[in-house]
Amino acid sequence: MQKSFWLTVCVVAIVSTAWGQIKKQFTVENSQACENIKLHLRSSSGNCYIKPSQNPEILNVFSNQDESTYSHNYRKELKGKTCEVYLNLEEANSEGIGQTISTRMFGSTTPNPNKLWKMYLTDSKPYLLELNYGVGNAHVDLSGLAIKKLKINTGSADVNVGYSSMENQVDMDTFSVKVDLGSLHVKNLNLSRTRYMVADVGFGNMTLDFSDVPLVSNKIKGSVGAGNLTIILPAEETPIKIKIHQSWLCSAKVPAGFKKKSDNTFENAAYKKNAKNALVFDLDVSMGSIIFKEATTE
Repeated sequence: MQKSFWLTVCVVAIVSTAWGQIKKQFTVENSQACENIKLHLRSSSGNCYIKPSQNPEILNVFSNQDESTYSHNYRKELKGKTCEVYLNLEEANSEGIGQTISTRMFGSTTPNPNKLWKMYLTDSKPYLLELNYGVGNAHVDLSGLAIKKLKINTGSADVNVGYSSMENQVDMDTFSVKVDLGSLHVKNLNLSRTRYMVADVGFGNMTLDFSDVPLVSNKIKGSVGAGNLTIILPAEETPIKIKIHQSWLCSAKVPAGFKKKSDNTFENAAYKKNAKNALVFDLDVSMGSIIFKEATTE
C-alpha cells in the first residue's frame, strides 16, 4: 500500500552570505509510521551539502535559488514501514550529456559556482540513501547518522563524503560508490561501520581512506576502467588481504611490506583467515591504475 503526503513548502529567508540569500525551500515532516527513510536524491548541478541534524524532520532543504532558476520533482510514499522520498533538483537550462562531457574533458563551460543546496537529515531515524550527482560539487557529512545502506553515483561532479566526527549509529549493510568522469573522495571509512563496499571507477578518480583501524570486518569489491583508484591503508596491525585482477594495459601498486601469496593475491603480516576486523580487497582493473598507500605516508 502506498500513501502520499503533502510537501511542506517554506520560503523564509534566514541569512545573506557570499552565496546570496539563503532560504528554506521545504521540509519533509516525520511520521510515526516511518521506521526507515529511503531517500532518492538527484542533483543536476551546483554545490550540494548534506549534513546531520538533531531536528525531527526527515529532510530540511535550504537554497539560494529562486523558483525561476530551478525546478524540482518531489514525492513521498509510505511502503510498509519505509518512507520513500524522491527529490530531483534540476536547473532551468541544465546541460545535456554531450555538454557535460565537453565541460569535463575540454573545459568549454563551468557549472554555476553560486548555486547552493544545503540538506539536513535527522539523527533520529535510520536511512537508506541513494545520491546521484551530475556536475558541480557535493559534500556529504554522515557523522552520527544511522545509515543502513548508501549508494552514491557521480557523473562529472566532484564529491567528498565521509565522517567528520561521530561514527555511524548502526552497522551499514553496503557502501556503494561509482564515479564516471568526475572525482569521489571518501574519508574516515572506518566510521561508516560498513561490512561490504562496492567501488566502481570509469574515467574519473576515486580515493578511499581506510587510514584508521576498522570497527568491523570489511570486504571491498572494486573495478577500474580507464580511471584511477587510490586506497589509503591503516596501520600494519590491521589484517589486510588484496586480490587484483589486472591486464597488461593497467598499473597496480601494492605496499612493499605485503607478501605475495599467488600471481594476484597479497597479504600483510597481520592477516589470517577469518581475522577479526580485516580488510579484504577484490579488485579488477583494465586500463587504469590502482595505488595502495600506507597511512604513514600521507
